[in-house]
Parts: sequence; structure tokens; C-alpha cells
Amino acid sequence: MVARNPNLKFSISYTTREKRVTEVEGQDYFFVSDAAFEDLKSKGELLESALVFDNHYGTSRSQVEEHLANGDHVILEIDWQGAQQVRQSKPDCVTIFFLPPSREELERRLRDRKTDSDTVIQRRLADALSDMSHWQEFDFVIINDNLDVAVNELESVFTGQGASSEVCNESLRTRVEAIVGWRNACRLFV
Repeated sequence: MVARNPNLKFSISYTTREKRVTEVEGQDYFFVSDAAFEDLKSKGELLESALVFDNHYGTSRSQVEEHLANGDHVILEIDWQGAQQVRQSKPDCVTIFFLPPSREELERRLRDRKTDSDTVIQRRLADALSDMSHWQEFDFVIINDNLDVAVNELESVFTGQGASSEVCNESLRTRVEAIVGWRNACRLFV
């Protein structure tokens, strides 16, 4: 989607976790030490940051502001903690929560990556269930059960035609509640 739209830029996050064999420095993440990450954070150079699975992740404030100054839209791949921080500093942002179609499918995807031990996968699954409870804090929810459909739904949100993905859409809420496992109050948008 980013390749098809020159006005969409993907923000590359900083992380303190180890680089996976398939990842490329500066393309997937900027891999930094804990000390370097804390230095970026203390200097206010991070738009948002979060501790996820015992590793720090953060978004470069200057990278995002440069893209915005150029008239581009910026996509941040962040968790709910980071999204809360971005909403505070950029209240006009649009937030989209991606969900797997089921816990079982999430586990299958994690195992198929073949990058994590069973212990790490179990921890990720447990943390993911907690993370999913924050879906109602977002403007839109996309269930990633089919990549082509998910991309089309994302493009609909970007073009202002994503009503079917709005968090208060009752049909979507029913699907999400089946995945997450409980009913949450609808958040009203003003």
C-alpha cells in the first residue's frame, strides 16, 4: 500500500530487542542499546515509547514531523500504549487496531514465523489477550483474517470510506467481541 501511494510513509521504530535474522537495520527497525534508547527518550526525541515483551520500542518524533511537514501521511506500527501517547500529542491522528481472527490463528502465525521459543510464544499470547482489551480505544478495528481484505479495509479508512471498520459499528463489534471474549462499552467520538 505504501509503495502504491507516494504520500504514505511508514515510520521506522527504534527497538532494544535483538535483530532477527530476516530483519534489516534501518528498514525494519533501528536497533539500539538500552542506554541509547534511554538517551533518545530523555532528550524528548521519541513521539511515543513502550515496553513490549521486555523490550523498548519508540517512534522518532523528528522522522514523523518531517513526513508531516512534507504533506505526507505517516503510518506508525505501535501498540496500544504508544497509541495513547500519540493521541495525547497529536489528537487529530486516526488510530486503527488490527486483530487476528482468533487466538488459535495468532498462535499458528507466531509458530509459523519460527523465530521464537515456546516460552516466548506463550508469553506473547498471554500479553496479546491483555492488549486486545484496548481495542475500543481506537477509531477503527480491522480483523486481519485475509490480507487482501484487510488491505482493502485499510485503504477504505484512508479514503474516508471505512464506516464498516469504525469501532462503534455493531456488526464489527459483534465479531470483535467474539475474538476478544467480552463486551466493552462503545466509545463515542466527538
